[in-house]
Amino acid sequence: MNNVSAAVYIRVSTIGQNEAGQRREIQRWLKGNGVDAVTWYIDKASGDTLDRPEFDRLQRAVFHGEIGMVVAWKLDRLSRSLKDGINVLADWCDRGIRVVATSQQIDFSGALGKTLAAVLLGVAEMEQETRRERQAVGIAAAKERGVYRGRKPGSTKATPRRAVTLRAKGLTVREIAQALGVSERTAKRYLATS
Repeated sequence: MNNVSAAVYIRVSTIGQNEAGQRREIQRWLKGNGVDAVTWYIDKASGDTLDRPEFDRLQRAVFHGEIGMVVAWKLDRLSRSLKDGINVLADWCDRGIRVVATSQQIDFSGALGKTLAAVLLGVAEMEQETRRERQAVGIAAAKERGVYRGRKPGSTKATPRRAVTLRAKGLTVREIAQALGVSERTAKRYLATS
């Protein structure tokens, strides 16, 4: 296994932002916490998707066990999507990676960080369950009106081509499923049909 180090992730949108402010604050935090071995990952891209070159490179380093800590200026630098952000955070915490958001003074290590992560994950789970309940009520109402036709044959929740792209980057079926928000079985089907 390679040496485990800290990763700094910076994301700026392509319009009207630069990385200098985030970099300055993160460097101050690194110095104050005695963190020396750092790899920088900097994207100029929207946070609406996880499909970003430097984020992909960071994920590969995480999957290969090269990263022990990820430092970002704010959690929304990782993702602006609640689902994607929580999936990434849960995966990293499961791998024992310390995640720090310097401007928000959030550190997901220790008891408080784990509690905060649990709250965030619990809220996401509640939201997902509420969505399922609303969907079931809507389907039942549509069936009563005789207008429910179900999912069209051949429709997919994600893009099967994205599964192939992720596989080419070295991700496992489990990691692909997590990235796409589908089951491992569905991810396998996407890979088999592409």
